[in-house]
Amino acid sequence: MSEQRAPRPDDFTLWLAEREEDAYALAWVARQTPPPTAWGEAAPRAGESGITRPGADLTRITLQETTRGEHETLRRWLLLDDGVRHLAILTAEEGGGLREHTPGELAARLLHDPAGDDAELTNLLAGWLSRRNTEAPQGLDLGWIAAGAAWTCHMRALAASPPPSVLTRSLHDAGEADDATAHLVVDTSLSIADLLDRLEHPFRPRAGLIDLWHTAEALSADVPALADTAHWLLDQIALRDAPAQQLRAILEPDITDYLRDQNEPGRRPDATLPPLDAPRAAQLATARETVRAYTAAAYAGREQDARQLQDAFPVTGRPLATSGPAALWRQNSPTARDAVDDLTAQRTALTAEEGTDHFADPELLHAQTSYLAARESQLHLLHDALGRLAFPAPTPPDLPEALAPVAAAQAQRRVIEAFGTPQRAAGALEGQLHYRRQRPVPAHRRATAGIETDLLTRTRTALETLTHAALPLDQEDIRSRVQEAMSRPAAPPTATHTRAPEPDAAQHAARQVHR
Repeated sequence: MSEQRAPRPDDFTLWLAEREEDAYALAWVARQTPPPTAWGEAAPRAGESGITRPGADLTRITLQETTRGEHETLRRWLLLDDGVRHLAILTAEEGGGLREHTPGELAARLLHDPAGDDAELTNLLAGWLSRRNTEAPQGLDLGWIAAGAAWTCHMRALAASPPPSVLTRSLHDAGEADDATAHLVVDTSLSIADLLDRLEHPFRPRAGLIDLWHTAEALSADVPALADTAHWLLDQIALRDAPAQQLRAILEPDITDYLRDQNEPGRRPDATLPPLDAPRAAQLATARETVRAYTAAAYAGREQDARQLQDAFPVTGRPLATSGPAALWRQNSPTARDAVDDLTAQRTALTAEEGTDHFADPELLHAQTSYLAARESQLHLLHDALGRLAFPAPTPPDLPEALAPVAAAQAQRRVIEAFGTPQRAAGALEGQLHYRRQRPVPAHRRATAGIETDLLTRTRTALETLTHAALPLDQEDIRSRVQEAMSRPAAPPTATHTRAPEPDAAQHAARQVHR
């Protein structure tokens, strides 16, 4: 008997290990968007949730029921699967982890079981395949394509495409027993199986990735389940494209504090870490989308679109020396020093003599080198802008008076160069402050938490002051001020002649507009 709708316990792995020896858990696993920092993640496996990977978030699990034995588990999975959500088949490993099984694995074992009922298995599989057609989210026009894709994603361990006995029965039940539909299902299944087989190759040069991406992109139009695979392939191409990595280096915010917390040496696996703040997470996601847009344009024959994205965010030259404001910021900000140290460590690791990337994937090496060079320039821009805000320098005594406003405007110019807009800079600062105020504070930055928070607060205040002071009057501001001035009551007349009052600022602005 199955345990219906059992609540998910806090320690799911331990709870499942305490079930019967042949117990399986059928659990709905919520889809998880890969974190924007995870450029080098393993390829998504079609038909698997990834919930058993190291560090997976088990709160994504909603337990449906537990079952006993392969036959009962497969039967229940075939009945419960809705073609939209992911229903995982899980067991507990002896070492304390979880293992995810595909329904195709269970079907293959049952098929080779001498005591198994082949006719019943055929009926179960045919009924599920038919439902994947009639219940396809894409509609009946693409129903059999969705069914063929579902078969390959979930049943590949049994067969790459539906066996003739299963397919014939399924088509007969649907009243569509014709050769054209049968060929459509088989061709769809085999095309996706070929794509998934090629994805499992350990080494893929950029040319191979481009070919795979074109295939996945074409299939994902009719098979949405392959969209994640297409996005992953696009990211792998971008990792081997120097302009794409330069674009990434310019657009990504500095998240050194978050990365240091995630990789703190000696951290307990169950330690609670603060999540990345929303403003910088949004900027990271936007950067990822932009890099994907550039890469898709560059490798889909839309060179002009790709060039426009490159021109919109030009790469700045590497500084010959650290500027005074940048040096001041790094001197007072432990996180800034960590960012510089991390960049240096990455460059050292990349150019180490024992590194194998020089020969295994030269395109990847070139793109990584381009990223680090552009990131060094961008990091200098960021630190220079923040240093000018936090530690404004006095006007040089020998500076001609006519250039004093020009010197004063450098802080705003550098903020725009580094962040794009003052609003984006404000979002990054607000995000860092929010992140640092979360509890608990990791042990490695407790000693400097107050210093860094005070520095960021002062910088944010300086940015607000600078932004408000630099806001120009627009037509609406001028019009409202003129109306306010005109609505003031007139001064009472006097017998003696008085000097006409000087025009106020609003009247002066209005005259400038009329001119």
